Amino acid sequence: MYTLLKQEGRARRGEFKTVHGTVQTPAFMNVGTSAAIKGGISSYDLKDLRCQVELCNTYHLHLRPGDEKIKALGGLHKFMGWDGPILTDSGGFQVFSLAQLRTISEQGVKFQSHIDGRRIFMGPEESMRIQSNLTSTIAMAFDECIENPATREYTKRSIDRTVRWLRRCRAEMDRLNAAEGTINPHQMLFGINQGSTFPDLRIEHMKQISEINCDGYAIGGLAVGEPAPVMYEIIEEVEPYMPKDKPRYLMGVGTPVNIIEAVYRGVDLFDCVMPSRNARHGHLFTWQGIININNAKYELDDSPIDAECDCPVCQRHSRAYIRHLLKANEMLGMRLAVMHNLYFYNTLMEKIRAALDEGRYEQFRAEMIPLLGRRI
Repeated sequence: MYTLLKQEGRARRGEFKTVHGTVQTPAFMNVGTSAAIKGGISSYDLKDLRCQVELCNTYHLHLRPGDEKIKALGGLHKFMGWDGPILTDSGGFQVFSLAQLRTISEQGVKFQSHIDGRRIFMGPEESMRIQSNLTSTIAMAFDECIENPATREYTKRSIDRTVRWLRRCRAEMDRLNAAEGTINPHQMLFGINQGSTFPDLRIEHMKQISEINCDGYAIGGLAVGEPAPVMYEIIEEVEPYMPKDKPRYLMGVGTPVNIIEAVYRGVDLFDCVMPSRNARHGHLFTWQGIININNAKYELDDSPIDAECDCPVCQRHSRAYIRHLLKANEMLGMRLAVMHNLYFYNTLMEKIRAALDEGRYEQFRAEMIPLLGRRI
């Protein structure tokens, strides 16, 4: 259940209650694709890094180790040692981005695994069954992530099919939640808005899926190569048609600036691999901008990554040490860099919520965007 606590313009401050705890929104969901954050971060570390929600990947976990094995081991929470909310994506994005030789039909998608080439079928019912086995808090509806750019004709056919798929997801999840042996009978379903970069198709699709009772609604198919202003325009067009009493989730976004701008336009939830992926390559976020720790100027720098940061890494280690570890290909270097970036993102969301609580989000946005977007 979502409760809107405060609003400033379109920006929303809320609480989202789930069976695995209450999420303070706006919130960033930390991406643990295969039931772990890449870079050697455990679920127990995430508590210290101020994470509220972890996101896991349906496609990857279905292929390896297998969702039925995870269910037999008590579900994802027990499997990975995380007691907070978990969101599982539907697998749709990975089917369309990673799988080989995929074939789309009304029933679903046939594809070849990118791991071993075996042929697999996934449709709405299969995606719901996999996610029920994973026992996540929130399951995402199975949809087609439309390639950008796409023709208007193809986009229209695709979103019509995605509406039909959402109805099937809803029916199957209701059946699974009532079934004997289901570990999480309170699993939630989020519908996904698609429509490429056609504002009128986005609005039409949002109106259609909002009539199907979901626990939240996501905007998908953005941050896939289109310019940021186009993404912001689509959010602005769609937002008025998103239910006010349900959380809004912008999938796969993004940079700190993207997040600040999307909150300004009414979004509540975010996820992105950027903080962990960038960290593993030495690109670290600070409150003054982005640094590349691999640069030679940090070789003798005994200051922390960010003097304003109170994360466990900045409290204990220098830029010179972390640079050395990354250059020496020591796994600890990646771990420390990822810890810092995730802490930065989760702390950014705390600052966003505080600014909304205090009615100064407009000022916060104006101050932060020039700083957080620049490369030092």
